[in-house]
Amino acid sequence: MQRIQKYLASQGAGSRRQIDALLQQGRISVNGKIAKPGDQVEGREKIAIDGKLLRLQRHPGRGKILLYHKPVGQVCTRDDPEGRDDVFQHLPGLRQGRWISVGRLDINTSGLLLFTTDGELANRLMHPSFEVEREYAVRVHGEVTPDMLQQLRDGVDLDDGPAHFEEIVDAGGTGRNHWYHVVLREGRNREVRRLWEAVGVEVSRLVRVRYERFNLPRWLKPGRHRFVDEGEVRRTRARLGLKNEVGVKSGRRR
Repeated sequence: MQRIQKYLASQGAGSRRQIDALLQQGRISVNGKIAKPGDQVEGREKIAIDGKLLRLQRHPGRGKILLYHKPVGQVCTRDDPEGRDDVFQHLPGLRQGRWISVGRLDINTSGLLLFTTDGELANRLMHPSFEVEREYAVRVHGEVTPDMLQQLRDGVDLDDGPAHFEEIVDAGGTGRNHWYHVVLREGRNREVRRLWEAVGVEVSRLVRVRYERFNLPRWLKPGRHRFVDEGEVRRTRARLGLKNEVGVKSGRRR
C-alpha cells in the first residue's frame, strides 16, 4: 500500500503537487468513490480523474525526460479557455502515462521547457527546497546602473515576498538594449520580469536557456523537441535523491 499522491506520481499522472490539488478539488475517484489526500492504494483499484479511467501500469517503466523549445505565442496549459496554441499539442505521443510540464513559461517567453513522465522527478525539479537553478537570457530596455544590478543581487520586495537573482552576467548589447544572463533558484510567476520592473527597467525579450543541468541546444529550433538519453535520466534522478531501478537512494539536495 502507498499514498495515492506517490502512486499516481509514479504512474505519470502528474507531479505530487498537481495530484494533491486534484484531490483537494475532489476530481479523483478510487473504485467510484471520491479520494482524498493521504488515501492508501494497492495499485489494483480503478482510479479516474474527472471521470476518465486511468490506464495504470502494474510495473511502471523508466521515466522519460523531454526538452522542448517553446516559441513565443504558445501557452503552457492543456485546457486553455481561449483556445490558443498550447505546448502539449506539439509533444510526441505516449503509449502509457502522460507528459508532465516541469514549471511553465508565460506566453511571451520562449526557450527551454522540460517535460517528464516521472511525477516524483517533476516534483523535485520544481519544489523550492531543492533549489534547482533556472537560467534566462534577458534583453532589457533602459539604463542599467551598477547599483541597480547590486540591488537585484541583494533582493527586492515583490508582491509575493522578497526575491533576488543568484547571478547576473553581462552578455553585451548596443545602445539602451542590453542582454544579461540571470539565474534563479525558484519559479514564481513572471519573476524575472517583475524583478527587473522593480528597479525600473523593461524586459523586451526573455528566453530560458537552462533548467537544472539541461541547456537549450543551439540547434533545437522553436517548436521542436528532443529526448534525453536514459543514462542522463538516471543521473538526474540520482542528483535529486531518487532511487533508480537498482541500488540505493543516492544524491542529495543542492
